[in-house]
Amino acid sequence: MRVNFPWARAGGCASRRADAPWGAVAKCFHWLVAALIFVQFALGWLAASWRLSPTKLDLFIWHKSTGMLILTLVVLRLLWRLVTPTPALPADTPAWERAAARASHVLLYLLMITMPLSGWVLNAAAGVPFRIFRLIPLPAIVAPDKQTADLAAAVHFSLFVALAALLVLHIGAALRHHFVKHDDVLRRMLPARGASR
Repeated sequence: MRVNFPWARAGGCASRRADAPWGAVAKCFHWLVAALIFVQFALGWLAASWRLSPTKLDLFIWHKSTGMLILTLVVLRLLWRLVTPTPALPADTPAWERAAARASHVLLYLLMITMPLSGWVLNAAAGVPFRIFRLIPLPAIVAPDKQTADLAAAVHFSLFVALAALLVLHIGAALRHHFVKHDDVLRRMLPARGASR
């Protein structure tokens, strides 16, 4: 059964006016996931470079657990976005910039989903029993296999490089909107800006 929201249209969610801020829930998802991603980068680097010790094991547990938390939050964020209208880009935004913004957001979501999934495959293929935050058992999604683990490790690192590069572009684009174009694209996502929901 299809639910028809008053702001919905055939192509998906309608956009709110260009000067409307993002809603409070969307902002919460955005900044929480952003903070966790930077924490995750630090945890991953520390876990990989730390000498073999109980601390190294703890760092990997936190890294893997945070990855599963990010995956959960991103899926919830996508579900929220499907049923909530998003603010439109400024009316004078050129077509190429609109297309670039759409493509970069799609890639960001794909990377934020596939990166923790590749880590999940890596953990399972390595045959390592794991509990998220030492509490929730994470089921193995592949059988233990060294070749699969090596491939998953290479994919995981490649996705990290791609995500880091895309985040640089994403942050650069937001700063360009704020300091060069002088529009509201960055300000309406800031926590201090009023939000309807």
